[in-house]
Amino acid sequence: MTILAIDYGTKRTGVAVSDASETLAFPKEVIENRGHSNLIESIKVLCEQEKARLIVLGHSRDSKGNDNPVMDGIRAFKTELEGAVPLPVIFQEESWSSAEASRYQGNIINLDASAAAIILQRFLDTLRAQA
Repeated sequence: MTILAIDYGTKRTGVAVSDASETLAFPKEVIENRGHSNLIESIKVLCEQEKARLIVLGHSRDSKGNDNPVMDGIRAFKTELEGAVPLPVIFQEESWSSAEASRYQGNIINLDASAAAIILQRFLDTLRAQA
């Protein structure tokens, strides 16, 4: 089993996946956001292919800890995703994940998938710390 992570964007959405031991996160792909139903269908296929047991969704906050304006869209997406995929969907803080990814990734398209991998790695590290 794996864990899938999503860095939701209004134009592009990055996806990452863990290894089977749920220790390491890897960028998977970037999906053009052409509406929630198309995006959700792509994620459903990825969940099946990757045998995902859980979806981690980036929670976007500003430097003061307040929700960014994009959170309204992320919450709506989460609700629709939960209705379409029989997996738990949980939030993980995503602050500075895109900035961190850009330090390592030159290709702007892959940046979104790399940011999703950073979000997922943070989640995996938290799981290990709690064990």
